[in-house]
Amino acid sequence: MTAKTESLTLEIPDSEVELAREDAVDPACERKHVLFLIDRFPEKMGGAEGALLRTTRLLPARGYRCSVVTFATDPRFGDIRHLFDCPFYVFPLRRTYDANAFRVAIKIIRFIRSQRVDIVHTFFATSDLWGGIIARLSRRRPVLISSRRDMGVERSVKHDLAYRFLGSMFDQVHAVSEQVRLFSIARDHLAPSRVLTLHNGIDLDDIRQIRPLPRSDKTLGLERASHVIIAVGNIRAVKGTDILLRTAAEVCKTFPQAVFAVIGGIHDQQYFHSLERLIDSLGLKQNVKFLGRRHDVIAVLKSCDIYCQCSRSEGLPNSLLEAMACELPCVATAVGGTPEVISDGKDGFLVPSEDPKGTAQRIVTLLNHAVLAREMGEAGHRTVEERFTSEAMVDRLTTYYENVLEAKRVG
Repeated sequence: MTAKTESLTLEIPDSEVELAREDAVDPACERKHVLFLIDRFPEKMGGAEGALLRTTRLLPARGYRCSVVTFATDPRFGDIRHLFDCPFYVFPLRRTYDANAFRVAIKIIRFIRSQRVDIVHTFFATSDLWGGIIARLSRRRPVLISSRRDMGVERSVKHDLAYRFLGSMFDQVHAVSEQVRLFSIARDHLAPSRVLTLHNGIDLDDIRQIRPLPRSDKTLGLERASHVIIAVGNIRAVKGTDILLRTAAEVCKTFPQAVFAVIGGIHDQQYFHSLERLIDSLGLKQNVKFLGRRHDVIAVLKSCDIYCQCSRSEGLPNSLLEAMACELPCVATAVGGTPEVISDGKDGFLVPSEDPKGTAQRIVTLLNHAVLAREMGEAGHRTVEERFTSEAMVDRLTTYYENVLEAKRVG
């Protein structure tokens, strides 16, 4: 278990970890305290990071106070504590078995005790396994909750063994979709009653306020595109970018000026080089744009025609929810939690994984039928509005917290 991301040195002195005792015991509010542990926190919001940020903003109105501890941040983005309305700490951690790890463990234990933490809620492997053990060592013994976000695509054998061996220490496990829930129960041998589904939620009010980015914007390079099909996801094999390119080749037989744009950082350089070779072989140099990491994803989505997800595995894709919220008709592979979001033919199209021709047929259908595309986009927006808002996510989370705290009190 290693926090691999380079960390920004924002180490918190012991005096600050012991701070604000009066806030921890404020008799005027008696709010329960949730400490979120997350392996790393980049400024580019993925599903987990975005969900955590929205959760910390909404929980206080429901009688909770929050703190966040991460073990690493991306130094390219500087100090990111301003993103949070709650206390945010970076405890740099490269390894979980050296002298620094011992010091960080002591800090976490002191924090749990001095700040009267009631719930420790963890994200990702180091926080789940190492952080979970540390939380259990605290004499305060807070409730321990693990958040599971995917189908284990990046797990190693040692992680599998650790999750099975330590699974019983979690009071609850929150799975981002029902498919992730079933996967976690089966793979980690967890008691089904302790594993609960907590779908992602997004903030529709924020999305409504963002204006589309004109296609003439020089950072996009889409001025000559007849249609724009957009995908959001870091460049790695599990996201199926190679399938997206093969889909593009099929679509461009009918719409030769269509452009497929991809937003996301390059996580696998070798895979990216193979994509460049595939683009050359398919003759798609004018039809594919890699836009890299961007902070204006919603604005770009709103300037496009169709969202396409060719992933080989997903937990529950936040970018899909964002595209639906932007009223984009969506074509997505029926993997992981995606079928829990899209009803095929109603608010989007579901396609099999590894099927570029079938995916292309759905995209061509939408490009040929503007009314269908508009109606499907509107239906997708209604789906998000009814089932996948941040408010709905945090309401459900609060219920889960209250149930486990009551069970602990009675027990």
